[in-house]
Amino acid sequence: MELSSPIYTISGIGYKRGEVLTAEAQIVTIEDLLNYFPYRHVDRSKFYHISECTEKMPYIQIIGEIIQFEYVGEGRASRLTAIFTDGTGTIELVWFKGTKYIEKSIKPRTRYIVFGKPSRFGSKINIAHPDIELYSDMNLRRSTGIQSMYNSTDKMKKNYLSSDNIRKYIYSILFNNNILIPETLPEYLIEKMHFTSREQAIKNIHFPKSVEALKIAEARLKFEELFYIQLSMLYQSQHRSRQYRGYIFSTIGDYFNQFYNKYLPFPLTNAQKRVIKEIRNDMRSGIQMNRLLQGDVGSGKTIVALLTALIALDNGYQACLMAPTEILANQHYDTISSLVAPLGITVKLLTGSTKKKEKEEILSDLANAGINIIIGTHALIEENVNFSNLGYVIIDEQHRFGVAQRAKLWNKNVSPPHVLVMTATPIPRTLAMTVYGDLEVSVIDELPPGRKPVTTKLLFDNRRGQVYDFIHKKIAEGRQIYIVYPLIQENEKIDLRDLEQGYKILTDIFTECKLVMVHGKMKQSEKDEAMRMFVTGEAKIMVATTVIEVGVNVPNASVMVIENAERFGLSQLHQLRGRVGRGADQSYCLLMSKYELTENTRKRLQIMCETNDGFKIAEADMSLRGPGDIDGLQQSGLPFDLKIANLAGDVNILSTARNVAKAILAEDEELTSPKNTLLKKKLQQMNQLKINWGVIS
Repeated sequence: MELSSPIYTISGIGYKRGEVLTAEAQIVTIEDLLNYFPYRHVDRSKFYHISECTEKMPYIQIIGEIIQFEYVGEGRASRLTAIFTDGTGTIELVWFKGTKYIEKSIKPRTRYIVFGKPSRFGSKINIAHPDIELYSDMNLRRSTGIQSMYNSTDKMKKNYLSSDNIRKYIYSILFNNNILIPETLPEYLIEKMHFTSREQAIKNIHFPKSVEALKIAEARLKFEELFYIQLSMLYQSQHRSRQYRGYIFSTIGDYFNQFYNKYLPFPLTNAQKRVIKEIRNDMRSGIQMNRLLQGDVGSGKTIVALLTALIALDNGYQACLMAPTEILANQHYDTISSLVAPLGITVKLLTGSTKKKEKEEILSDLANAGINIIIGTHALIEENVNFSNLGYVIIDEQHRFGVAQRAKLWNKNVSPPHVLVMTATPIPRTLAMTVYGDLEVSVIDELPPGRKPVTTKLLFDNRRGQVYDFIHKKIAEGRQIYIVYPLIQENEKIDLRDLEQGYKILTDIFTECKLVMVHGKMKQSEKDEAMRMFVTGEAKIMVATTVIEVGVNVPNASVMVIENAERFGLSQLHQLRGRVGRGADQSYCLLMSKYELTENTRKRLQIMCETNDGFKIAEADMSLRGPGDIDGLQQSGLPFDLKIANLAGDVNILSTARNVAKAILAEDEELTSPKNTLLKKKLQQMNQLKINWGVIS
C-alpha cells in the first residue's frame, strides 16, 4: 500500500464511499486520509456507573447494553430512543437523525461503550447522539484511553463514514499494513527543533500513546504546516524581488513639495510620516513595491495614498486608485480632486455609472497621458482601459477584490507598477504574517490629534425609550444620526422588511427632522440622492444597512445605533462604528440587542465597549470565531487550508516557523544545498497546486 494509492483501495471503503470522502472532505489518496487530523481528543480512560451520573457532569463514559429501542413522536418531531443499562441503573439514549443507521448497526443485548454529554429531560437522564462503540473494539484506542474525534458530515455518516469508522480505517492503514511514511523535514532541522519523526507524529496524533506523546506530535505537525507556508511565501517574495525590477522614482518634485508645503489640509501624524518614508524607500529601491497599508478607520490612509501618488506623478508616471464600491470611489474622487485642484493635476472618475460619451473621452485621455490620476471601481480592470504609463496602483479595501481582478490591474503596464494595497479592516498579526506573509506591511497606528474615542454602550431592547430620548437631544444640538439594521443574505426578505418597517416607525417618532433610507437593493440614483441629503445635512437621520460600512464621511454624524448588534461580527461592528467620531464632538455607538445572548456573543459585544483599538478587536475576533470567519477575509478565503495549526492559538509556533524559514533562505536563497533538497522538492509540489500569491498582491 502506497501513500499515493486512491482512497477507494482501502478495504471497506470502495468506490462509492471514496467518492463521498472526496466530495465532502477532499480526501483522494491514503495520504489525504492520514492528514485528516482529529478536531479534538477526548480522555476516555475513566468509566462511570449509571447510578453515579448526573446532568452536571461534562461527559460520561459507561459500559452496558441496550434493553430496547422505541420511536417517540411523529413526522419530523419523531426520535429514536433506547434504554441503556449497566446493572446499576438505566439511562436514555436519543437520536433525532440517522435513526435507520442506528437501528441497523446497534444491536440490543450486546456490550457497548457509550460516551456523551448527559442532560436531564423531565425525571430522566439522557444522552443525545452519543458516541457508541462495541466494547470489543476498545483496543482501537490502545491502552491510553485518549480517543481522536473526526469531523463527519451528514452525507458521510449516511455512508458509514462516521468519526468512529474514519478512526477504524486510519488504524487499519497505520497498524495493519506496511505503510511507509517518508520524512518531510530535513534531518538537520528535526535535530535542531528536537522533533519526533513524521511517522511517529502521524501515529500519535491519531492514536496517542500518552498525553505527552500527543503534545509532541502536535508540535511537530503544526510547525511543519506553518513552516512550509512561510517558506513558500518568503521564497516567492525573494524571487519576485529579483525577477520584477521596479520603476525607480528618484525625484521628489513640485507636485509633492507644493502640496506638502502649501495645501496639506492638516499636519501629518508621526505614524503617517513613518509610512510615507517606508513607501518612498520602496519606490526608489529599483525593486517593484508590494506593500500592505493597514490603518484603522479615520487614521488617514487616503492622504498617505495621495502623497505617494504625487511622487509617481513627479517622476512622469500615472497613478490609479481602485475602490470596491461606487460610493467609496466617488468619495475618493471628491476628496482627491479638490485637494489637488490648485496644482493643475488632472483627476478623473471611472465607474459602471460613467456615461458612454464621457467614458470614451476618459479612455482616450488615459491612453494618451491626458490623465494623471484615475479613480474608479472594477471598471478600471476592463480590457479596453489602457494607460500611457502606469507607475503606481493603489487598491482600497483590497480584500473585497478577487485575486484575478487585482492581477488584471497589476498587468496594465509592460513592467509591473508599484502596488499599495490598503485596508481599514485591522488584521491580527498572525493572520497578516500568514495571508500577507510575502508583502511588506505598514501600519498607521495613530489617530489624528483632536479625535475623541467613540463611547460604546451595549443596551437591551428595554432601554429603547431612553435611546430615542438621547437621539432627540442630539438632533436638537444639530448632530446627525446613523441607525443601522442587519441585511444578511440568508434572511434577506425578513431583514429588508425589518429595515423598511423600522424606517416607518422612526419617521413617526422623529417628526422634527428629515430621515433617509439606504440599502443595497435600491436604485443607484435613489441611493445617491439619499446619500447627498445626509452629507449636506438636509437629512438628520440615515436608516441603513451595512452599505454604509465604508465610503460615508460625515463629520457632523455623532451617533451610531446598531440594531440586532448580536448578528454582526466584531470587525464589522468596528467598521460601522468608524462612521462616527470623525469630527471634534464626542461621538457614541449604541449596540442594541436582545437580552438572551450566548456567552460568546456577550463577550464579543463587551469587547466593543471596552476598546476602540481595531487591532485588539481583530485579535479578539479571531480567537472567538477563527481566522476564516473574520470579516474581509471570508470572501476570498485563506490562500491555504490549515489541517492542524490554529492561527488564533499557535502564534508562537508561527513566529518560530517564520524565523526558521528566514534563516534557511538567508543562508541558501535558492535552496540548492544538498541538505535542503527536501525543502526545494516540497515547495515545487506546493507551487504546482496554487497561484503565485506573491506576484499579485
